[in-house]
Amino acid sequence: MGDQNIHRRFIPLAKPAAAAAVPDAVSLGQVLDRCEPLLRLQQRLAAANAHMDAVRPLLPPALSKHIRSGPTDQEGWTLLVANPAVAAKLRQLLPRLEAALQQKGCAARIIRIRVQASSL
Repeated sequence: MGDQNIHRRFIPLAKPAAAAAVPDAVSLGQVLDRCEPLLRLQQRLAAANAHMDAVRPLLPPALSKHIRSGPTDQEGWTLLVANPAVAAKLRQLLPRLEAALQQKGCAARIIRIRVQASSL
C-alpha cells in the first residue's frame, strides 16, 4: 500500500466566497404581476371592494357591521351576512343596492346574499 493512509482526514477545497451568489430579491408586487392566477384573484378582490364601497353608504349602520363583501364572478357579487335576520333585511334593500352598483359602473349584474355560519 505504500504511502496511502486511509485514515488521513479529508479536507475539501474551499470555494471562493464570490461563487456563492444570492439572486436579487423580487418584490411581492412583481410576483403578483407575473403570476396570471394571482393577478386575476387580485382583480376580483379589487372589484369586490369597489362594490362594497358603492353600497356601504346605503346600509344602515346597525346592519353594516354584520355584512362582509364576498367574491365576485361572471354572474354577480356575493354579500356574506351574519344571520338570517340580516339577510332578510338586506333582501329588502337589494333594488337600491343594485341601482347604486349600476350608477357607479360596477359590473355585478346580480347580488347574492349568503348566510355565514361563523360570526363576522
